[in-house]
Amino acid sequence: MADALKEEWFEAGEFIIREGDKDNVDKFYMVIEGDCIASKVLEPGKPATVVKEYGPGGYFGERSLLKDLPRAANIVAQTQVCVVSLDRAAFKRL
Repeated sequence: MADALKEEWFEAGEFIIREGDKDNVDKFYMVIEGDCIASKVLEPGKPATVVKEYGPGGYFGERSLLKDLPRAANIVAQTQVCVVSLDRAAFKRL
């Protein structure tokens, strides 16, 4: 399993996932270090609202990975963040 996980780093303010993205739906992420927030546009024309916070041990992206759907929320690094990702091919293999 360790061979299937890929370490990725993001800087504070950097998007890890963008809401509505239809092209980048093949990864699931687990937070190893740092903090992230999830935000969504709840009302058209209004700014995104923070709906969840993630720290070490948190995970996101499983919905798109499993169902091949557009991303449901933005995930933004609040600090420097280390995640490990698992892509769809590795997920299916495992």
